[in-house]
Amino acid sequence: MAAAGAGAGSAPKGTAMVVAGASVGTVFEWYDFYLYGSLASFITTHFFSGVNEVTGYIFALLAFAAGFAVRPFGAIVFGRLGDLWGRKNTFLVTMLLMGSSTFVVGLLPSYETIGVAAPVLLITLRLVQGLALGGEYGGAATYVAEHAPPGKRGLYTSWIQTTATAGLFLSLVVILIVRGQVGEDAFKAWGWRVPFLVSILLLGASLWIRLRLGESPVFRQMVAEGKASKKPLAESFGQWPNLKVVLLALLGLTAGQAVVWYTGQFYALFFLEKTLKVDGALANTLIAIGLALGTPFFVVFGWLSDRIGRKPVILAGCVLAALTYFPIFKALTEAANPDLAHAAARAPVMVVAHPSECHFQFDPVGKQAFTSACDVAKGALANAGVGYVNVSPKDPAPTVIRIGEKTIPALQGGEAMSSAEFKAARDAWTKGFAAELKAAGYPAKADPAKMNKPLVVGLLFLLVLYVTMVYGPIAAALVEMFPARIRYTSMSLPYHLGNGWLGGFLPTTAFAMVAATGNIYYGLWYPIVVAAFTAVVGVFFVKEMRGNAIEA
Repeated sequence: MAAAGAGAGSAPKGTAMVVAGASVGTVFEWYDFYLYGSLASFITTHFFSGVNEVTGYIFALLAFAAGFAVRPFGAIVFGRLGDLWGRKNTFLVTMLLMGSSTFVVGLLPSYETIGVAAPVLLITLRLVQGLALGGEYGGAATYVAEHAPPGKRGLYTSWIQTTATAGLFLSLVVILIVRGQVGEDAFKAWGWRVPFLVSILLLGASLWIRLRLGESPVFRQMVAEGKASKKPLAESFGQWPNLKVVLLALLGLTAGQAVVWYTGQFYALFFLEKTLKVDGALANTLIAIGLALGTPFFVVFGWLSDRIGRKPVILAGCVLAALTYFPIFKALTEAANPDLAHAAARAPVMVVAHPSECHFQFDPVGKQAFTSACDVAKGALANAGVGYVNVSPKDPAPTVIRIGEKTIPALQGGEAMSSAEFKAARDAWTKGFAAELKAAGYPAKADPAKMNKPLVVGLLFLLVLYVTMVYGPIAAALVEMFPARIRYTSMSLPYHLGNGWLGGFLPTTAFAMVAATGNIYYGLWYPIVVAAFTAVVGVFFVKEMRGNAIEA
């Protein structure tokens, strides 16, 4: 017992290799998910071109989120294997599945080539990747924590947390290099595939590193003493004392951590590109700088959690995010696209239409044309990134759009037109409407010359800082909440329910909320409400576990 306990309780020889191996290997696992998120617009063009533009973009985000949807199931499958079969062996399997699926995405034919089979194959690969990642994080976090000294678990496991940001940073760097080398036209046509294909090199490096690692000392101790669980699923979720801790880990820690993380690293990028119309390459560059500045704070807050506890650091990040997201994103609009902010203040847009004419523009099968006057107007505004208010007329009247004091008639009679007639009429009307927006000061694209780049980077850094507060200590917090015999299974599920469902669906849900209301900030209510709820549950119901013994 003593020997085994010493192995788990003091920094063994080669601990640096253990941390580096788990962390560097995990960079690759995240590289693909961030890569897909950054290239969502190109995915829309090549795999969802059979539906309208708004639906296509939501579909692309749904395909992105599909990988997150199955992560809890991957957590159950691979978490069980990790408690039965070992930490190291399990996350070798998850890495191979993730890596091969990522590479194949770069080879998939487009919608124009094979029709509906293209998005079906893409979503299938996303599901495989999500299952694999569902077992990846729990293995890496458990593996490192079980090697770390008791007083340094927050510090040691925080290095794993840097890999999520490092994966995004690496994906952005690769995208920028490829874009610069092949040019924008070639990148749109085929260059976007190159970052996916490059992942085969990362897979080889990650596999080589992980094959050199040994098994966790805590797992070896359990096996030697016959304490390993024979039914980790039943013990984890079939017994109320442990299931209660699983639920508290989800509601009082990982739910808020997830939405803060995905808002700061994913939604911020979508907001810059889709809403503020910042050039894709520039948006990626600004995000990359903010991430580079913020990443060291994962380790800082992991270290701090070893001193003052996991809860205070994580919940403080949730509270700060909930209180400041609205002013931060409004300031981001002012800094990144001042022309848009000034136009919205000087000439606000209003769509005056009867509610029966306005529909939520999400068409899964691509059969609805959205030909009503209200739908055409709202579609044009959504694609232009212009916020608006939708109001009903006092008396029955044709739909109009008011830009400041000016009233613009909407396209009428689209329902009675043939498809070709409607398309021609809509295109002509949209062109004229774009001219009216331009005349009112609404820009088609953000002007880099007018952008306050230092302020944009500072705001992005602040968003990343919140991410480091909630994410830096989370691995140590979860590891210390559960006994070693069912740790992999028990911690993986709440982590991936939070990050896979509440976090993974955040970009899709937030964009849909914006599209439905016309308010470009309305989607922020999603992370604000979840983060605030987590703070309340965490303060009153989650027990601080810092320093708990984690040996078998």
